[in-house]
Amino acid sequence: MLSDMRKTIYRIIEPARGGKQGWVYDAVMLSAIIASIVPLTYARDYPVFETIEIVTVTIFIVDYLLRWLTADFRLKKGGWSFVLYPFTAWAVVDLLSILPGLHVVAGSFKILRVSRMLRLLRILRVFKLIRYTDKIEVLLRVIRKEREVLLTVLGIAIFYIFVTALVMFNAEPHFNPATGEETFGSFFDALYWATVTLTTVGYGDMIPVTDLGRFVSMLSSIFGVAIIALPSGVITASYMDELRSARKREEREKEEQEQKKEQDAQQS
Repeated sequence: MLSDMRKTIYRIIEPARGGKQGWVYDAVMLSAIIASIVPLTYARDYPVFETIEIVTVTIFIVDYLLRWLTADFRLKKGGWSFVLYPFTAWAVVDLLSILPGLHVVAGSFKILRVSRMLRLLRILRVFKLIRYTDKIEVLLRVIRKEREVLLTVLGIAIFYIFVTALVMFNAEPHFNPATGEETFGSFFDALYWATVTLTTVGYGDMIPVTDLGRFVSMLSSIFGVAIIALPSGVITASYMDELRSARKREEREKEEQEQKKEQDAQQS
């Protein structure tokens, strides 16, 4: 009896598994996640934000406990599932999302009141949305699938940033001779400039003042377009392949379900 009840709970709380009840549960969770993020878009705290925090954190706690209660269906490791679940990636995200609101739900958590880091931890609640978004999961699968190519491109980009920053830091004067303002006062400034230039963002807050520096900047911008375009093309192509594969799987599942219905109808 208890096992059947836990299995029903598991189907409800897992996205796209629990039918209408699951859809309602997903809608409640999505609403709670979005509502909990709204206070982060305001510089000041308003009384209503405390109410929102109490309600949403309570929902998150219930969700966390339900997922822990049904961990064996998810991890399929028997009794060890309940021990291992708190250390899984999603469980850690869920727990860190809950922590900032504990001082509101339970007044005894005095130590949590003053730390601004806890406000930043609330941003982790955004990642909870991934659980309820199929397209983001597809994107994550694509990144895992193409990780070797993406890591290679990342390595090339980091190497190029370091080299151009090194050249710029040693080629450019640390102060603009025309204005006397500081240009590349530290190597970190050069790294910042190289990153911004490679990505072709170009904020304009730090610019070379010598001909050599401008020449390096031109090369960095040209190569930056090519380097940044590489992962974009890889991800786009692989993403489209994943979508086509998912569509084929859905069509195959529908055909199998229809064939099963026909077989059941013939047998009856």
